[in-house]
Amino acid sequence: MDKYLVRRYALFLVSLFINAFGIALITRALLGTSPITSVTYVLSMFTPLTMGQWTILLNLLFMLLELPFMTREDLRVDRRIYLLQLPVTLFFGLFIDWSMSALGWLEPQNYLAQLASLLVGCVVLAVGIALEVKVNIAMAAGEYFVRAISRRLRREFGYVKLGFDVTLVLLSCLLSLIFMSGIFGVREGTVIAALVVGPIVHFITPFYRGLGRWIGEGRDATAPAAANAPRHVVVTIAREFGSGGHLLGERLSQRLGIPLYDREFIRLAAQKSGMDEAYILHNEQTIPSFWLKCIFAETNGARLGRSLTPEDVLFVAESRIVQELAGRESCIIVGRCADFVLREDPGVVRVFCCSDAESARKRCISGYGISPEEAESEIRRVNRNRRMHYESYTGERWDDPHRYDLTVNTGRMTLEDACLSIERLYLHRLVGVANTKA
Repeated sequence: MDKYLVRRYALFLVSLFINAFGIALITRALLGTSPITSVTYVLSMFTPLTMGQWTILLNLLFMLLELPFMTREDLRVDRRIYLLQLPVTLFFGLFIDWSMSALGWLEPQNYLAQLASLLVGCVVLAVGIALEVKVNIAMAAGEYFVRAISRRLRREFGYVKLGFDVTLVLLSCLLSLIFMSGIFGVREGTVIAALVVGPIVHFITPFYRGLGRWIGEGRDATAPAAANAPRHVVVTIAREFGSGGHLLGERLSQRLGIPLYDREFIRLAAQKSGMDEAYILHNEQTIPSFWLKCIFAETNGARLGRSLTPEDVLFVAESRIVQELAGRESCIIVGRCADFVLREDPGVVRVFCCSDAESARKRCISGYGISPEEAESEIRRVNRNRRMHYESYTGERWDDPHRYDLTVNTGRMTLEDACLSIERLYLHRLVGVANTKA
């Protein structure tokens, strides 16, 4: 077996244990448990079976319920991931019982101590989830079940996931009322855990950056083929809204005599992903609400964003298009996380185009037809979406100047001057690539 695959599986097992320990800490805080384990916790309160044993049984039930939502082709393509749910379920259930037993001494006596235990549990759970996201090797049954439903019903994964977790919480309350004549196991801690774990995962994820090389991260489908082989020179332009990044790309294309790819991506991505062009046009630079993705993020310790949502499909499709274009010709690519997708390519000039607030506002009003009253809020909204999209898929800061070869401020320099600066870098890189090939 490939050594990188062994490392990924080992780290995935570690992440499962961390997730289970975090859930146990949250549960032992006595303020309720996480939404995804609410049913199993309530069932363990009035039956002889433990929380871990109920977790195994419930996840096995999810595996059975997935089958009616899957076609033969789905099962053939996803066979490895589907079968991996079985050992994941067994280990996770065992880890939960071990963690609950190991923390049997934890009985916070006052509300402040309970709250502290809850928050520590949320942090531990987030550490485990972030590690699992980084490893990216398997899926838990709960998450896979949601993915199967969203695929079959053609609904957004995020909304199906939200409905799934809310259903589990409501079912927990119903079971508690029927069998214990009151609501137990679901309290304010359930809501707190649902709201804070996601943002903590988002904060922690970049700290796992150093694991990438150790687990062979650059060898997956979205990494460029023949990463160290010199290819064509590609200029990637990441841009703030209102900075004129597209106009900069157009002028640079004219000066250098190479094609610009920006709006053309909508048509190409539609062909690659099978999505409707209108959907891509509306959703390309946004992802579902950050807080929606954070709500109920613990999801059995499974990666929230690992399922193939429409956003994931679109990102993979556009990443492949970026790689194909870079391998075919010298060109200019605006947005699409192209600087990250081509991170191993030595023939890339990475540019970040920004502007001061007033210059961006004026450009939005005069060039984009946005009303003066809405310009400022629209700039904030679009930049927030671009930042979240980039950081969600790359784990890197979108506006980090260290990621780029050149940052141009179009509020302090003309587009023509910016073109000249990029052109010099492009020609220098072109000579370097030519020399390497020779």
